[in-house]
Amino acid sequence: MKFGSIVMDINAILAVLPHRYPFLLVDRIVELEEGRRAVGLKNVTYNEPFFQGHFPGAPVMPGVLIVEAMAQVGAVLLLRGIQDRASKLVYFAGIDQARFRRPVVPGDQVRFEVQVLKLRARTARLRGEAFVDGALVAEAEMLSSLADRDQARSGTP
Repeated sequence: MKFGSIVMDINAILAVLPHRYPFLLVDRIVELEEGRRAVGLKNVTYNEPFFQGHFPGAPVMPGVLIVEAMAQVGAVLLLRGIQDRASKLVYFAGIDQARFRRPVVPGDQVRFEVQVLKLRARTARLRGEAFVDGALVAEAEMLSSLADRDQARSGTP
């Protein structure tokens, strides 16, 4: 696949993920190998709602949102191949080895590369890396759990 090509635009992402503004943190999927890996992009602008308070006069994207964006790319990877994905949610079940190498600021385009390390029926271990201009800015291993939406409403994961 050619670098920079669009595999999923924002409308296709919205059809897979339940996230919406202001919590949808992936703008485009540019590479996707079903069940193996995905690459997504986030264009970070000064207009992001979190910059209002993090930090006034020195805006920095919160690390937890960088990890969340990685997880959203992973959720696209996990949900895309599921037929009844509208009835499913992907939850965080754990985060390990999270490291933040440098701040992400307005004007950056973050490239999230997520790969499946282990896949089971209802859980997946993913490894995510975030890059800006080719430099590693963050990385983490994430454990995800697949749940039925109706169980989520009742409070039983």
